[in-house]
Amino acid sequence: MSDPASSGDHAAIRTPEVTRRKRRISWIWLVPFVAAVAGFTLVARTWLESGPTVTITFKTAEGLEVGKTQVRYKDVNIGTVRSIHLSQDRSKVIVKAELVKDAASIAREGTQFWVVRPRLGLSGVSGLGTLLSGAYIGVDANNGKDASGKPVSDEEKTEFVGLETPPEVTHDRPGKRFTVRATDLGSLDVGSPVYYRRISVGQVIGYQLDSTGHFVNIQIFVDAPHDKFVTSDTHFWNASGVDFTLNAEGLKVRTQSLVSVAVGGIAFGQRDDDTTDTPAKADTVFKLYGSEAAAEAIPDGDPFPIVMRFDQSIRGLSVGAPIDFNGVVLGQVDSISLDFDRASKRFFALVHANLYPQRLGAVYERVREFSAQEDKDAGREGVTHPGGRLLGSMIQHGLRAQLRSSNLLTGQLYVALDVFPNAKPVTFEMSTPAQIPTQAGNLDQLQQQIANVAAKLDKIPFDQIGVDLQRTLANSARLMARLDKQVAPQAEALLKQANKSLADLGNLLAPDAPLPVNAQNAMDELSRAARSLRALADYLQANPEALLRGRGPDPLPNYGTTRNPR
Repeated sequence: MSDPASSGDHAAIRTPEVTRRKRRISWIWLVPFVAAVAGFTLVARTWLESGPTVTITFKTAEGLEVGKTQVRYKDVNIGTVRSIHLSQDRSKVIVKAELVKDAASIAREGTQFWVVRPRLGLSGVSGLGTLLSGAYIGVDANNGKDASGKPVSDEEKTEFVGLETPPEVTHDRPGKRFTVRATDLGSLDVGSPVYYRRISVGQVIGYQLDSTGHFVNIQIFVDAPHDKFVTSDTHFWNASGVDFTLNAEGLKVRTQSLVSVAVGGIAFGQRDDDTTDTPAKADTVFKLYGSEAAAEAIPDGDPFPIVMRFDQSIRGLSVGAPIDFNGVVLGQVDSISLDFDRASKRFFALVHANLYPQRLGAVYERVREFSAQEDKDAGREGVTHPGGRLLGSMIQHGLRAQLRSSNLLTGQLYVALDVFPNAKPVTFEMSTPAQIPTQAGNLDQLQQQIANVAAKLDKIPFDQIGVDLQRTLANSARLMARLDKQVAPQAEALLKQANKSLADLGNLLAPDAPLPVNAQNAMDELSRAARSLRALADYLQANPEALLRGRGPDPLPNYGTTRNPR
């Protein structure tokens, strides 16, 4: 049985109500939150301000350091090198650089990168500032146009091949690029100056062999506004070194500048008869002449190939030797080869050459007009070459090719085209190449004449002549001995008689001898007779009637009265 009091106490006691106390966040937790927000802000800001990362390949990483080497454009820092590592084949160095956001437009097609270091070149010393600040990566940004003003691709790009040397021409340099073609590079090099009227207006920016290997293509850059002087009629020539000219006026020395003497150079200009003023387009190809005289010469026109056969030695004749006609160089030797004549079983030389008949000037123009009209009348328009017609006519009149010496010291030869009136007639056939008959040289003719004289002298019997001469001398000696014995006494008597005759003659011609005295008297008488005859002639001339009447009495002398002066 339960206790009533106990049950009442339990009823009076209530069940306790439990209330949870709210947990407060500690202020200490704000520190990592703020740090996280700040870090995120910095990362976001860095990401928003950073530009693209470019990969540049170089042959070496000399002077480059991660985190220190800068990327500069116009001496403004636009990035930093972030990593440097070797390529998989260990032949190159791969440099990754992070650009700033403002320089994002630089990562385009056509942009160039190179390492700026101290360099000594033809254009001077560059990069001296890097001796203190260290090397940096230079940039030539693509601005949508090249140096000639032509539009180029503007696509985004992040991988580049770095240049080992700074570019000679940047994209922001106004002017035009041209190409000159030469047979060899000579003393030219990258950085060699380009002159116009002896003023430096550009430079050589590169060169490479032609695809055929026969020429060298040299790229040049002409700065604006001088590029407008390059027209389609412009002629370029090699201005390297010093040009010596010896003529009737004396020795002339010509050079563009002292720089061109040391490092070479190219000059350009126009002939006096060139009238084209339209500037040439960029990348136009021109021919590079060897000298100013060659550049200013009259255009050669189309070559006319010829071949000449020489039976004598051609020692001293070389490829490029001139072909001269009355002092005018009409062409040059192109090749020399040997051939064999089975009929005569002798070797001979074949000399191939190119003639430029247009160098004859007005004569060639008249022949060309005549040939064109004659071919047109015969229905074969454009068939006969004017040069062939001119040569054919001259060969019929004795034109021949002859080897002559151009220098007695070096023995160099050249080919002379000359007219020999007594040359053996030949038939000229128009062919390609045209064959021109030859004439033996003066030296060869002299050698042949000497050989003929030697052959004739060899036929003379000198031994028999010597025996006969010895016999003749012996007979002469015996004859002189006989004469000495027989003639000497008679000669002595003859000399005595001659001396006596000369003495008598001297006595006869002495001054006091009768003969000279009588001769003098006779001469005096002749003189008096001559004076009398002269007086008679004068009288008869004055008195011709005396021949009929005779001489009258002499007139009395006229004694005139003399008046006394008052």
